[in-house]
Amino acid sequence: MANSFLEKVRGKLIVSCQALPEEPLHSSFIMSKMAIAAVEGGAAGIRSNSVADIQAIREVVSVPVIGIIKEVYPDSPVFITPTIKEVIAACETGVEVVAMDGTNRKRPNGEDLATILQQAKSKFPDTLFMADIATVEEAAMAEQLGFDIVATTLHGYTEQTKGHNIAEANFQFLKEVLQVTALPVIVEGKIDTPEKARTALELGGTSVVVGGAITRPQEITARFISKLNS
Repeated sequence: MANSFLEKVRGKLIVSCQALPEEPLHSSFIMSKMAIAAVEGGAAGIRSNSVADIQAIREVVSVPVIGIIKEVYPDSPVFITPTIKEVIAACETGVEVVAMDGTNRKRPNGEDLATILQQAKSKFPDTLFMADIATVEEAAMAEQLGFDIVATTLHGYTEQTKGHNIAEANFQFLKEVLQVTALPVIVEGKIDTPEKARTALELGGTSVVVGGAITRPQEITARFISKLNS
C-alpha cells in the first residue's frame, strides 16, 4: 500500500477538508462536497478529520485519504489522533493513511507514542501511519519508532515552535527534516500560496497538504480584509 499511496500523491497536492464544530462549514455533507471540488480541481488526495467526515468523503471520491480524529483531552496538549482509541477508529474507516501527533509532548491518559504505533501496526498491517511533527528531532524520532511517513504539520503550532513558519528562512526547517530522515516527507502547515507549495516540492517534499488557503472561506476572506484595511 505504501508504494501505491506514494505513487498517487508524489509531487502533487493533497487538500485538507476540515471544519471544526464552531466553524460555519462544519458538516460531513459539506466536507464531502468540498472534497469533490478539490478533486475536480486536481487534488491527488484528501486529509479529513472525524469518522463521519472520512466516511462521507470516501463515498464520493476515489483518491487516497489521510484520516485523523481530533479529540481534546484535559491532561495533554496533544489532540490529533491522540490515543489508541482514536487511532483504531481512524484505521477502521479504511483510509490509506492515518496521521497522528508525532511530537514528544505528554500524551493523554499517560499513553506512549511508541506503544500506540506498535499496537496499531500490529492490528492494521496494511495501513500507513504518518507522524505529524514540529521539530527536526521529532522527524528523526518518527523514523526510529517505525512510522511510514513524516509530515511537518505541527511546526509552528507547539509551544516549542510557536511563531515559526515552515516557509521562513527559505524553508530551512524542511531542508533540515529532509536531511535527518529517509522517510517520505509530506509538507503541511501554513502553505498558503501556490508558490510556496511548488518550492516545497522542488526542495524534496513528497507532496504538499494545503488546508485553510483552499477550504476555509472565513480565513481567506479575513486575509483579503486585512490587506484592504492595511
